[in-house]
Amino acid sequence: MIRDGGAVGRFPGQIHEGVAWWLGASFVALTAAPQLGVGGDGRPVTAEFFRRLCRGAVNSHHHACRVTAIDGIGEDTFLAYVRSRRPLPGAYLAATDSPDGTHLVRIRLYDADGLLLQEDTGLAGLRRMIAEDRVPIPVSDSARGTIEHLAPATAEATT
Repeated sequence: MIRDGGAVGRFPGQIHEGVAWWLGASFVALTAAPQLGVGGDGRPVTAEFFRRLCRGAVNSHHHACRVTAIDGIGEDTFLAYVRSRRPLPGAYLAATDSPDGTHLVRIRLYDADGLLLQEDTGLAGLRRMIAEDRVPIPVSDSARGTIEHLAPATAEATT
């Protein structure tokens, strides 16, 4: 499931929305990111994944990560936005429909330079944290981050 720059699996069945929380929290903890851009395709099937990834990121240990959430944006436009604000790591969620009625959900993670995570640039660390059950625990309200929702048109206009 943790491969191809993030997580991928069929929904329902292979991947659960809770995976997005784990990825958001673990990614912020692993990178000590003070900020994170989160983009999504705006489809109903990815809505809960999107919400949980944002919540995981702001509840990661003591990092008080500031999340900029842009739902309903294309991946290329989202990457242009993230790369124009370097150093800003990002996460992008999208789904494609399958003939059997399931959806292939992809959560792609990007480093502070806007490059897709690889085994040696973070995926192995994420997989290890999850395998060792070292998922960051939510923190007190004083150390919790924030989520700022940005309209896709606003993000496009600022790139």
